[in-house]
Amino acid sequence: MPARTDRTTDPDLRSALLLARRGQAYFSRKLNELGNDELDVPSLVPGWTRRHVVAHVGLNARALTRLTEWAATGVETPMYASREERDAEIAYGATLPARALRSLSAHAAVHLDVEWRDLPPAAWAALVRTALGRTVPASETVWMRTREVWVHAVDLDNGASFRQLPPELVDALLADVARMWGARPGGEPVPVLEPTDRPRPAAQSAAGAVAGAGAQAPVGDAVRVRGRAADLARWATGRGGAALLTTADGSPVPSPPRWL
Repeated sequence: MPARTDRTTDPDLRSALLLARRGQAYFSRKLNELGNDELDVPSLVPGWTRRHVVAHVGLNARALTRLTEWAATGVETPMYASREERDAEIAYGATLPARALRSLSAHAAVHLDVEWRDLPPAAWAALVRTALGRTVPASETVWMRTREVWVHAVDLDNGASFRQLPPELVDALLADVARMWGARPGGEPVPVLEPTDRPRPAAQSAAGAVAGAGAQAPVGDAVRVRGRAADLARWATGRGGAALLTTADGSPVPSPPRWL
């Protein structure tokens, strides 16, 4: 019989699952505030309407369900057959009638949550492969979903903002951005993020390390971008907000490197 509560007892993983579920609830609430005729309005994602965002979030849940099933069974089930297939699925999903689109979003999220709930504790360490080709433990699917639902709730552009997101999520987003930037080929200097509204202001280096006062300086000509952590997360994930930030040397805030 399937478990009625999470089978994992790992406190960190259970906490991560809670944040992902809170994010799903937040996304669902913002979606439910929109009328069907409002789904055709452009989102904050360039080239996407709100329909595309909803379709993507629903299909992302299905893709992460495949990874969770891979971890549970050992049978390889990739997120997507190809980038082209992913894009085609989103484009098609965006054409669904509003009721079907909302159903996709809701049912796919429930299915993923059930697979997480029933995953045996040992299976969380099973290795799976992301759409970007990274090999990660199945536990990584929780963070992958967390950032999708919280950030895309903002992308619906109907009142959600990065300043409303939980502080622990904002900090995790900054660390994720720093890690992604640090993995870029070429070794070019990338911005150093300095949140000014933390008890101990810290700089997120491109390598993902947190440096406090007197710690190692950024490499090369990396620009130090400063501001509230939520505003930094908004800018660093490509959602604008440069006017809310400053740089250490007074130069204009640059466009951020690509995040995902």
